[in-house]
Amino acid sequence: MARRSCCRACLCRALGPAGCLAFRDVAPQAPVHFLVIPKRPIPRISRVGPQDAELLGHLLVVAARTAQAEGLADGYRLGELVHGAQSVYHLHLHVLGGRQLGWPPG
Repeated sequence: MARRSCCRACLCRALGPAGCLAFRDVAPQAPVHFLVIPKRPIPRISRVGPQDAELLGHLLVVAARTAQAEGLADGYRLGELVHGAQSVYHLHLHVLGGRQLGWPPG
C-alpha cells in the first residue's frame, strides 16, 4: 500500500493494482470522514457489471484498511441516485467515524 501526504490535514493513498484512491472529505460530517474512489470512473452502483466485481471488492478492502489505519471500526455508507443522496456521479464510498453516528442519517 503506497501512501503519500497531500498536505498536513489530508489523507491521500493510491492503493493497489485495482486502482483506488482514499482521501479526506472537504466538508467532513464526522471527526474522521474520508472517501474511497476507483480511479476508473463508474457513474453509479447500478451501472456496474460482472467485469467490475474485483474492483468493487477492492474498494471495500481499501475502505476497511484505511478505516483501521485511521483508528475506526465501522461507518460505511453508500448512496445511489437522488434518494440515496448521491450528488457526485463517480462511484465512491464515504467512511465516517470517530463518534456515534445517528440513525436514520440526515
